[in-house]
Amino acid sequence: MDRYRFVFEHRTLWRVGEMCRVLEVSRSGFYAWQKRRPSRSQQETERLDRAIKRLYQVSRGRSGSPKITRALWAEDWKVSENRVAKRMKTMGLRSIVRRRFRVTTQSKHAFPVAPNRLGRRFQVDAPNRVWVSDITYIRLQQGWVYLAVFIDLFSRQVVGWALSKALDHGLVLKALERARRNRNPPRGLMIHSDRGIQYACTGFRQYLKQYDWIQSMSRKANCWDNAVAESFFHVLKTELIYHATWYGYADVHAALFEYVELFYNRERMHSTLGYLTPVDFELQDRKIAA
Repeated sequence: MDRYRFVFEHRTLWRVGEMCRVLEVSRSGFYAWQKRRPSRSQQETERLDRAIKRLYQVSRGRSGSPKITRALWAEDWKVSENRVAKRMKTMGLRSIVRRRFRVTTQSKHAFPVAPNRLGRRFQVDAPNRVWVSDITYIRLQQGWVYLAVFIDLFSRQVVGWALSKALDHGLVLKALERARRNRNPPRGLMIHSDRGIQYACTGFRQYLKQYDWIQSMSRKANCWDNAVAESFFHVLKTELIYHATWYGYADVHAALFEYVELFYNRERMHSTLGYLTPVDFELQDRKIAA
């Protein structure tokens, strides 16, 4: 009650009885209200709950207690991950449950296959040294669309992506051209992928040769050789794709733009990056180098 709150906030300036008489409230009612008033620790818990809910909503339910805890730390909250996990459990907040999915590769072809030069060395010491790529399928109400991505192993940033209704080498070339224009990588860049025909075909190999880039391919039927790209699709599908009905190309493209460019690269914290976003990780590296 606002009148009781006024009395409480000004009780050191005026007598409680006088304020109650002027405000036409009973003194006994004020003291009863004061007893019901949450303690300081309860108020702090309520503030924490509001902050957790806000960060959870900002992530659209994608963040669990580890990432929300670190986001709270960034806001100068002094709170443990264990407490955040307990508060989230109390409020019924859970990160989106991940589901298994399957990626299909067209690897039966007569084109040359590059050796696995990457050799599962997924940790690199600078950007634009190694990019990994893959293609996945997204089901529409009628038909499919296909997504190709290129990811910088240094920061896990998606540096180029493209969506198409056709599954051909033009899809990966479009994504790679976007990545090239975005990053302007040097000669000697390694491009790693699976053995799919889109990466083995003449057009793709000639594009790499044009810029003096090195091609690397996973071993046959070995998804672990391209684990970073596979992991990205796993996250994408469980955090976005599986939680909506996609009616057409435009719907998917708009959602992917928001997810990749605004959320994944700039807002989503990665445990492998010390709970920094890909963009922040590269900014930190530039500051250290300077």
